[in-house]
Amino acid sequence: MSRWLFLWCEKNKVPFIYASSAATYGDGALGFKDEESCDALGKLRPLNAYGWSKNLFDRWVAQQKKRGLSFPCVGLKFFNVYGPNEYHKGGMRSVVEQVYPFAARNEAFSLFKSHNPKYPDGGQLRDFVWVGDCVDVMLWLYQHPKISGLFNLGSGNARSFADLANAVYRAAGKEPQIRYRDMPEELRGKYQYFTEADMGKLRQAGYTAPFTSLEDGVKVYVQKYLAAADKYA
Repeated sequence: MSRWLFLWCEKNKVPFIYASSAATYGDGALGFKDEESCDALGKLRPLNAYGWSKNLFDRWVAQQKKRGLSFPCVGLKFFNVYGPNEYHKGGMRSVVEQVYPFAARNEAFSLFKSHNPKYPDGGQLRDFVWVGDCVDVMLWLYQHPKISGLFNLGSGNARSFADLANAVYRAAGKEPQIRYRDMPEELRGKYQYFTEADMGKLRQAGYTAPFTSLEDGVKVYVQKYLAAADKYA
């Protein structure tokens, strides 16, 4: 389907913006720089099928660019996006949405223990990015149709899961209550302990707006949506 959409947009000269993922970077051993050459993309080793599928399409797009593209095409490597209207995603919901019901009931929430000696329990680091910032970037790209390329889309600032959970409790007006549980065996070899978007390429393309801090983004999400009578408002 992704290839079909790409080819339709190319044929009809319609700008194409598609979703890639930070999952393409695997364990991060090669860094988080959004290089888009076939060689660079071919070296990445995602940790799961989702990441592999995204990287395979990034590589296919890179191959198309080698033959010369005549229309704008942008891939966005989304990092850990959180924000409203994700309620249908089940276990793939952001940790913010998963923590909030526990915070609202003044109950403890259990994060995964770390099974990597380099990181304490709750100290696993991810680049959490507010969905409003993602929308702003996509609108900016829509308004600048001459820009093409593969870009990271994160905040550029890694924060811990403990930071995230604490921010949810505080936004809900509660004292944080965090416990830890063993990570399921099937996840331990596929778990990213650190992600942080290198945002230099998007900045060089001309995007200058600041990104929302974790505490500010969580506060808006909790107080304007999750705690509201209508969380879709």
